[in-house]
Amino acid sequence: MTPQEFRRAGHALVEWIAAYRERLAAGEFPVQARVRPGELIARLPAAAPEAAEPMDSILRDLDTLILPGITHWQHPRFFGYFPTGGSLAGVLGDMLSTGFGVIGLNWQAAPALTELEQVTTDWVRDLLGLPRTFAGVIQDTASAASFVALVSARERATDYAAARAGLQERRAPLSVYTSAQAHSSIDKAALLAGFGREHVRPVEVDSEYRLRVPALEAAIRRDRAQGWRPCAVVATTGTTATTAMDPIAAIAEVARREALWLHVDGAMGGAAMLLPEFRHYWGGVESADSIVVNPHKWLSVAFDCSLYFVRDPQHLVRVMSTNPSYLQTPVDKEVRNYRDWGIPLGRRFRALKLWITLREQGASAMRARLRRDIENARWLAQLVERAPPWRCVAPVTLQTVCVRHEPAGLSAESLDEHTRRWTQAVNDSGTAYLTPAVVDGRWMTRVSIGNELTERRHLAELWQAMQAAADESAAAARAL
Repeated sequence: MTPQEFRRAGHALVEWIAAYRERLAAGEFPVQARVRPGELIARLPAAAPEAAEPMDSILRDLDTLILPGITHWQHPRFFGYFPTGGSLAGVLGDMLSTGFGVIGLNWQAAPALTELEQVTTDWVRDLLGLPRTFAGVIQDTASAASFVALVSARERATDYAAARAGLQERRAPLSVYTSAQAHSSIDKAALLAGFGREHVRPVEVDSEYRLRVPALEAAIRRDRAQGWRPCAVVATTGTTATTAMDPIAAIAEVARREALWLHVDGAMGGAAMLLPEFRHYWGGVESADSIVVNPHKWLSVAFDCSLYFVRDPQHLVRVMSTNPSYLQTPVDKEVRNYRDWGIPLGRRFRALKLWITLREQGASAMRARLRRDIENARWLAQLVERAPPWRCVAPVTLQTVCVRHEPAGLSAESLDEHTRRWTQAVNDSGTAYLTPAVVDGRWMTRVSIGNELTERRHLAELWQAMQAAADESAAAARAL
């Protein structure tokens, strides 16, 4: 493709994306894709084309082949999983990053990549109210950041055993502690970091689904009594199911006293720290060893862009660094080489989309949108609580409302089936998209608010759809 051909195709593609976003805003599409498993596979050729095909033909296939198989995460009535950063400014930043086509193997390979990443992570650190003792690096996802955190914790606890016998050293086993409501990526990170499933301790939570500090202390005492070595604790700011906020200050005190690595998973809820009125949830965070926040969730930056902050960059570099001769440069002692701050050797120019989004929106507009989403969540929660047998099953801490419809006469198992059935009916209708989850052993439905296009009228439409689906499901359950 020549630059001239690229210019023509690029204009057409940008126009297609802009029109797609306009169609989303107009509610033209069902939120959930209406395809069956294997449908796209059946419509695609079994082999790659031998001859070149015109871009016009490829763009037409976006409409006929790809678009039907898209569940529209940027739709104003997408309330599943978590808010997704889909700002068009971020799209442009991602496009620009790909257009440059640079790879950050070291500072010299892409000086602007390294230095813009350093500046933008500092910007976000300051916006979140973190001390300037923290330094940041862009990872792809919170899963990778939490894995790096637990590897770093393991190496500090073992005096850098990876440089010796690694996991083969025959010493007392290490243990990791986290809320029973923590994201599954924490459990996965601990397993991949070599702790072993038997040594990952899910700590019980209180009535608001926050980690109970006395239970954490008891778990540590039990492990020490049997000769194990407590190594790390993960506190969560905005748990996956209910967006609960673990008590950071009290957990930090335990971590300090017990010499544990403290990692704060703020992948979702960390964004709320842009708001001064939410900073109390991060009391004590200055004592954390590592923190992760995902701008690609509630802060509008296009996926993937996860910020990992550390209090001791030298320790991170010692754990993660490699220094092959072909990557050494004369300025290595003067600059950051981000290959030593995580798993990948090379890195994309992710800082561009973060930089462009922050500049195009501005911090004040970001704060206004967060407050809008929080107020909308509280508004929906009030509707739910005024309409029994609906109820909220968890406090509305941020922008997620956890609901259950509980008609009289249903057993616990029938109620679970009812919850899944009416939730799926809403999704199948195309009106909205919701995700159910289990809390206290029972199914409930999460309404995660935060898309850029979502306004209160979209929540009103969702509420009507939820009531209609639940009434129909309850009637079916009573007829059995």
